[in-house]
Amino acid sequence: MGPLSPKDILEKVKEEGFENVWRKSTELLPKPRHVAETDTCRNGVSHPLYDLIQKLRLSFLNLGFKEVFNPVIIDEVEIYKQYGPEAPIILDRCYYLAALPRPDIGLSRSKQREIEEIGVKLTDDKVSRLQKVLRDYKKGDVDSDDLVEKVAKALNVPDTLAMRVISKAFPEFSALRPEPSRLTLRSHMTSAWFLTLQALQHKAQLPLKLFSVDIRFRREQKEDPTHLRVHHSASCVVMKETLDVKEGEEITRALLKPLGFDRFRFVKKKVTSKYYAPGMEYEGFIFNPSSKKWIEVVDFGIYSPIALARYGLEHPVLNVGVGVERLAMVIHKEKDVRRLVYPQFYEQLELSDTEIARMIGFDAEPRTEEGKRMAKAILSTALSNADATGPCEFLAYEGNLLSKKVKIYVYEKEKNVQLLGAAAKNSLYVYNGNIVGVPAEGMDEVRIVAETRKKGTSTGIRYIDGIAALAAAEIEEAVKSGRKDYDLRIRLARRPSDINININDVARRFIMNKKKRIKTTGPVFIGVRAEISD
Repeated sequence: MGPLSPKDILEKVKEEGFENVWRKSTELLPKPRHVAETDTCRNGVSHPLYDLIQKLRLSFLNLGFKEVFNPVIIDEVEIYKQYGPEAPIILDRCYYLAALPRPDIGLSRSKQREIEEIGVKLTDDKVSRLQKVLRDYKKGDVDSDDLVEKVAKALNVPDTLAMRVISKAFPEFSALRPEPSRLTLRSHMTSAWFLTLQALQHKAQLPLKLFSVDIRFRREQKEDPTHLRVHHSASCVVMKETLDVKEGEEITRALLKPLGFDRFRFVKKKVTSKYYAPGMEYEGFIFNPSSKKWIEVVDFGIYSPIALARYGLEHPVLNVGVGVERLAMVIHKEKDVRRLVYPQFYEQLELSDTEIARMIGFDAEPRTEEGKRMAKAILSTALSNADATGPCEFLAYEGNLLSKKVKIYVYEKEKNVQLLGAAAKNSLYVYNGNIVGVPAEGMDEVRIVAETRKKGTSTGIRYIDGIAALAAAEIEEAVKSGRKDYDLRIRLARRPSDINININDVARRFIMNKKKRIKTTGPVFIGVRAEISD
């Protein structure tokens, strides 16, 4: 169970209303037990797609290209200029942008009465200020993000009440519907290259070599193993006095060889896109050693003089574009692009025994250095006297903690019972997805015990380790709270929490979903008590 209870929270919202629960929702957040410290020892995990993008960027830079950031929002008129009669077909693959219009809202007498019924006492000055806010919003002088704050200030009310005024008294906002524009999201990097080249033509010396590894949007009917609506293109252009289309092959080889590819095939396209000159568009293939197939990953060509002329471009331009996701699929031997790009949605969780073992630790641990020494002392005393029979008691620690004197004893009260039960020294292992507590030796006749001890992954944690850490942590809390004594008695371990073992929720869910087991039962029989004095 997590620290938040989504079911209970949503039930509260249903019963009490959003605003009432939201105002108190800070209280629902779990309180930190201590100040968090930044873990500087662990390395983060990068996304394979961004790893590839970085390598492509470095390849372009090493080839002498300059990186630019191309426009993402393109007016449809640019598509007609570039593609000519082919434009309507290209635009069918584009996403058009729409936006909510700014409503023209008046402040009639009836609206003023509604606002007062909500709980706002209006004055002429407040009405005047609210009218100005609404006018400024219509003109675009007030951003949507600031509207609630501006209304709250105009009416001199809390923001929660201002939000109620907007939602209840002005239904015009909820009645708004998006209005389409002629702006599109970039579906081809080409549509942006013409604009960038036009802007730089007379600002930079030839040859002009530019690149961009960035996103593009395609209005696919659905996403499947080979199609995404949002994907990346590693694209470059070269503009100079004369160009040979074969330079596209040279750039492709130089760009992809550092990634480990050495077999290429280039084929002239039978049908040329209208923004390229006739017969000047090629497809490039790399050999996929995994599937033993040729995979198309690049398209290049020289732009049509007509398209160039519509932007006043005076020199020929070569464009090379690589599909980043397709290239990544080859590198990572992945057949489903969705699983590669969005593993959080499409990849089934798989954990190795080693990964599960790393997700196992103590639920409670001492925080002070003295507390850590107490845990070691409890552990050492318990192990060195493990076979002593009760009733018995051993002083494990005597010292000062937070200006208090502390004596800690390990004990067993029952007659003829050993200080430590048979399972106290069991170690936690992970084997074939199961978490199992096994003794250091013996029980070889039990197959699962013998196999786990031989083939499993050890966590390095014994039952007694968890108990010692728990006792020291709770003695720390006892001292802080002003208590004079402390007593911990653990007899039989039935579940991990009985021996102060915490299993990360991710690992626990994985084990449950795989129908594996967590077996940490066994007799522990240990007592730890403390005397606390000034």
